[in-house]
Order: sequence, then C-alpha cells, then structure tokens
Amino acid sequence: MDLDTIYDAVLDGDAGATTAAVEAALAAGETAQAILNEACIPAMDEVGALFEEGEKFVPEMLISARAMAAAMVILRPLLIEAGVENVGRVVLGTVHGDLHDIGKNLVGMMLEGAGFEVIDLGTDVPPQKFVDAVVEYQPHIVGMSALLTTTTKSMPATLNALTEAGVRDQVKVIIGGAPITDDFAVKIGADGFAADAGSAARAARALMGLS
Repeated sequence: MDLDTIYDAVLDGDAGATTAAVEAALAAGETAQAILNEACIPAMDEVGALFEEGEKFVPEMLISARAMAAAMVILRPLLIEAGVENVGRVVLGTVHGDLHDIGKNLVGMMLEGAGFEVIDLGTDVPPQKFVDAVVEYQPHIVGMSALLTTTTKSMPATLNALTEAGVRDQVKVIIGGAPITDDFAVKIGADGFAADAGSAARAARALMGLS
C-alpha cells in the first residue's frame, strides 16, 4: 500500500524513497491531504515518540524531518490548490542574546511534520520582533527557545512585550530549551513547556485542541 510505504520511508528518514512513494501514491489517485494526514504526520508522531523513549536520537530525527520536508515539497502546492488549511500557524524563534538554532530548527521541522505552518524568526530575536510577527502573521502559537541560562530572562521580557502590545491574549506561548523547566514556564506565565522537539509538536497540537 502506497501510504504504508510513505510512512515507512519517513520513519526511516529516506528522502529519496519518500519522494518516490509520494509520487506513486498521487499517480495511484491518493489525495495530498490523505498522504499528509494518514502517512506523513503519523510517521513523524512515531519518530517523536521513539525519540522520547530513547529509541531514536537527534540525528535520526533530523533525517526523518528531512524526508518529511521532501514530501512537503510535492504536497504543499497541491494542498494549497485544494484549499486545505494547516492545523495552525506558529511563530518560532530563539530568544534575544542566544544564537543557538539546532534545537529550534528541529522543533520547526517537527511542527511542520505535525501539520503546522511555521514562521521561523531565526536566532537572537528581540521581544519587539516577536510582537511584530504576532501582529503581521496572526499566529495561533508563539514558540520561544533558549539554550543558555543567561538568555532565559528574554522569555519573560518577551511575554511582557506581548502583553504591553495588547496581543498576549491572541496567542498561546510554548517555551523550551536545555535550561527550561515546566516550573519556569508556569512561573513566567507561558501556556506550555516542551522538553524536546517531539513533545513540542504534541504540546502545540494539544493547545490547538487536537489529539
């Protein structure tokens, strides 16, 4: 079955096989939406679960995410043409003072794999840039990452900036990164915390009311 082949190719991180299987499925009459929802997203969910269980590691997550990205190169134009909406929009960035991006990039890939549109603001993102992005893109979720203990203070500063701009109640905020804890998220008033990329995608879906 074509969808099973796509699922396995994404799970294995084989971008070439994923591309071939997606093209074969489309040729056989499968819709882009079915391929996304019944093969690609479940495969990335499984990748995230295996990572959390210690069965997969960051390099393996990255190659699966790249296989998913290869599928999306083909599927995205078809989904747009069919008027299929993303499950939500996320503005993502590493906070001011922090230049680390590997974790953030992996979170972005996992979110795309979970059906989200991701607007990546990059690294060293000042609070005002997050505010401007919320105003411009009207996301459902803002995701902030920090790898350095010294830059975690930029997270409450950004939340305060969103509040002062009058847009805090328009978005859910998820934070993550090596020094971040659930207690810290609660303390600063974030809506969610993710310890890793797989749980970030699941937390985002939960905040959207999705399973």
